[in-house]
Amino acid sequence: MESYEVEIGGKTYQVKPIRNLNGHSIEKYQIHAGKSVPIVRNGDQTKMEEGEYFAIETFGSTGRGVVLEDMECSHYMRTFDIQHVPLRLPKAKQLLNTINQNFGTLAFCRRYLDRLGEKNYFMALKSLVDSGLVNPYPPLVDIKGSYTAQYEHTILLKPTCKEVLTRGDDY
Repeated sequence: MESYEVEIGGKTYQVKPIRNLNGHSIEKYQIHAGKSVPIVRNGDQTKMEEGEYFAIETFGSTGRGVVLEDMECSHYMRTFDIQHVPLRLPKAKQLLNTINQNFGTLAFCRRYLDRLGEKNYFMALKSLVDSGLVNPYPPLVDIKGSYTAQYEHTILLKPTCKEVLTRGDDY
């Protein structure tokens, strides 16, 4: 990736890998499963095994190549393996029920809650995040004025090969 440049608005930028983002293993109903797939050499010794699924992701930037969480969060995901957590707010219980029925452990955004007719749910959502039942995924940004891109394929490791499950006409 580092051997590439991109021209935007007549200016040429060096492309850098975003060092603090990774691909990951995928399991049934668990998009971010336990194994990481670094996009830069970092000494990680994780082994991929036959029968496992992985999101092979590359992230490029014209900035520093490091992203930080910034701005207001709009994307969330129900925690996969958390046990029962007592909730005090009735609205939090109701919102958790809506999340479980409509998204399970898949990602959702506040706009989806709005479309389902949820109203005045910000405190309930904060309660679910604070309890660990829901994970927030705030926007990730590099330095101001930089450009970023992400590409991804899902693969399955078979006995004699890897199968790219997401290959299409677009790439």
